[in-house]
Amino acid sequence: MLSSPVRLIPRTIRLVHSPICNFSRSFMDLKVLLSSLNDFASLSLAESWDNVGLLVEPSPPHTVHTLFLTNDLTEEVMEEALQKKADLILSYHPPIFRPLKHITWKTWKERLVIRALENRVGIYSPHTAYDAAPQGVNSWLAKGLGVCTSRPIHPSKAPNYPTAGTHRVEFSVNCTEDLDKVISAVKEIADVSITSFPTRTDDEEQTRISLNCSQEALIQVVAFLCQSRQFYQKTEILSLEKPLLLHTGMGRLCTLDESVSLATMIERIKRHLKLSHVRLALGVGRTLESPVKVVALCAGSGSTVLQGMEADLYLTGEMSHHDVLDAASQGINVILCEHSNTERGFLSDLRDMLGAHLENKINIILSETDRDPLHVV
Repeated sequence: MLSSPVRLIPRTIRLVHSPICNFSRSFMDLKVLLSSLNDFASLSLAESWDNVGLLVEPSPPHTVHTLFLTNDLTEEVMEEALQKKADLILSYHPPIFRPLKHITWKTWKERLVIRALENRVGIYSPHTAYDAAPQGVNSWLAKGLGVCTSRPIHPSKAPNYPTAGTHRVEFSVNCTEDLDKVISAVKEIADVSITSFPTRTDDEEQTRISLNCSQEALIQVVAFLCQSRQFYQKTEILSLEKPLLLHTGMGRLCTLDESVSLATMIERIKRHLKLSHVRLALGVGRTLESPVKVVALCAGSGSTVLQGMEADLYLTGEMSHHDVLDAASQGINVILCEHSNTERGFLSDLRDMLGAHLENKINIILSETDRDPLHVV
């Protein structure tokens, strides 16, 4: 099914997080907690190149009393997590991305792994799974634009096919003798499901055979059909697609209910992200008073996701110099806020959503030392 627009209406909810309530919290087994986190936002939504899920696991059994949220897990943030007795760190960005060939005290990422294991602290990263989720990072970023409708720029697909198999093979059989021969032969092939129904072609009674099969089974099915010119000439082979998931995917294309000036939009974004400055590239022929109606956005690094989108404004954390020039040449304004500044504020919403999702069974705290490494000076 195709993704339909989501209507975003900014609301402010004030929640008080008191350390007093920590004493009433219970705990969760790590494996149970991981299952609940996957129910909240399935890791299957993550991009294929990403490294998500449980990255560091203390020896089992491992119970979690305190879940610690951070955008980036640096050594300073690790020290804070240990001081606050965290049992599991949820780091939006995976601190382990490229394979580690050894675990020594030589590099800061290796030291993170050592300290986590020595102190029995797990590390979990959702990254692009949270980017794609309907209640995730990009939807949060869109809330800062004002009242608008939103849809994913690149919709996510369901993890599984709607039926068994990746391909469908259809052909017609004229007589009962041929039908029995075909069904008998196909049943010998693994990963094939068979359905049949009567049909009529040119006033001739026939049986239509429909096979759902895997990629591997397809080769055997075609080899069998090639043995009969009659079957092969009437065969249709369809490649099945996984269905699109509603409101789920990378980036967001947002259409405001009412146009605003670029200057007004800049102030809205700065207020939402709690920033004093952003970087702006004016599109050719545009000014600060130019109207903004359609915004294409992507948290983090948005060049690939935003490329080719028709919009008045691109909003992301970072883009390459040449991608900015390309957008500006098309009259598209570009706002860059630095990579993690477009992501970090989501963690406050995440803390509240996870608290409700996990029924307040564990203590969830937000890092106070996590920050973007770049500063305007």
